[in-house]
Amino acid sequence: MSLAKKLDAAATDASLAGRFAALRAQSTAMVADLSAEDCNLQAIADTSPAKWHLAHTSWFFEAFVLEPYAAGYLPVDPRYNVLFNSYYNGIGEQFPRAQRGLLSRPTLDEVLDYRQQVDAAVLELLAETDHLGSAEIAARVELGLHHEAQHQELLLTDIKYNLFQNPLFPAYRPLDELPPAAEALPLTYIEYAGGKVELGAAGSGFALDNFAFDNERPRHKALLTPFRLANRLVTNAEFLEFIEAGGYREPQHWLSDGWAEVRQHNWTQPLYWGRIDGQWLEYTLNGLQPLDPAAPVSHVSYFEAQAYAAWAGARLPTEAEWESVAAAGPLTGNFLDTGSLHPRAAQADAAVAGETPLQLFGDCWEWTQSAYLPYPGFRAPDGAIGEYNGKFMSGQMVLRGGSAMSRAFHVRATYRNFFYPRDRWQCTGIRLASDPVTSDN
Repeated sequence: MSLAKKLDAAATDASLAGRFAALRAQSTAMVADLSAEDCNLQAIADTSPAKWHLAHTSWFFEAFVLEPYAAGYLPVDPRYNVLFNSYYNGIGEQFPRAQRGLLSRPTLDEVLDYRQQVDAAVLELLAETDHLGSAEIAARVELGLHHEAQHQELLLTDIKYNLFQNPLFPAYRPLDELPPAAEALPLTYIEYAGGKVELGAAGSGFALDNFAFDNERPRHKALLTPFRLANRLVTNAEFLEFIEAGGYREPQHWLSDGWAEVRQHNWTQPLYWGRIDGQWLEYTLNGLQPLDPAAPVSHVSYFEAQAYAAWAGARLPTEAEWESVAAAGPLTGNFLDTGSLHPRAAQADAAVAGETPLQLFGDCWEWTQSAYLPYPGFRAPDGAIGEYNGKFMSGQMVLRGGSAMSRAFHVRATYRNFFYPRDRWQCTGIRLASDPVTSDN
């Protein structure tokens, strides 16, 4: 069965309990074809074993839903409170992140059993419609579903990086045949007048009908100067021109910290690119494939995105520019739900071509030039749940739009993802922006 069909399985019940059961089953289905050895790989501290993701998301429901709200609930194993607590100091001690690959116990089967026990307890709690805390329970479960969606994406990006270390370049999902080649659309710019805009999510809390993370709020006003935004993402072929022009050999387009990363790690190309017998290849979740020149370049750091933009005579968009445009467009794209598992070439839509940028959602997370900082008036929620986003507002950059490994229901125009400028293991790409062309330019 294809991954897309597995993700659709049992996803017909639109109730909160139905969505919970479906999403949890889909996470388990994502590792169905992996071995126990595959599920325990951790190549670098930034990644986590697939088994850990499955356990941590279960622990999240246990710690933030079951223990506070299920009367008489006893944890499946109290030791899991340390093993699978990611970074919540308000909960207690955590096992070192860089050593998660050393956790051969509990076994994969034991983790899958842990998931089943937690799922049964959560569904039983949701069935208690007369529970005094039912509204709070529903909000916590909704948060847990979006947390699970985040970890579905991380599971895929982490297993991709982990399998990439194997010289056999094994495929997570082998392809029956290569998709048909596509031609890249010409890169053009769409002009925007700027002006007063409202940004961020409305409302408060983790509402079921208007879910947003705390870092997306409060909604606030901003003033944008006129700007231009590229109609699509930068392609592999365009990034290859940067490489061949000496982009990784000359420092003039790089930020100082970026050039230091290039020299320290000997970067010469995007993370998953390689050249064998004169042919450029790219490692994907479908295995080693010929580099598709029309597909978006992916797995580049902020430093690489910034250097490419400078070389191209452009810049990266601010997150306010990006959101002001994306909020007016359709929330459609190449997500995990399509089962492609990889960015695809932009496809023109006659209804929006030339008017609305393509690929705003899906394909690749898009680096912005905005630092990850709190919005005006931001306040983290009280308690351990307040550690979800706020304490990471230092030294990271904002990305927007989701990727080919993001769940569609989880992505929205206000969503603020964030990573360190050096990070490349996520499915990150480049959209160019610029200031308007004037007669003085």
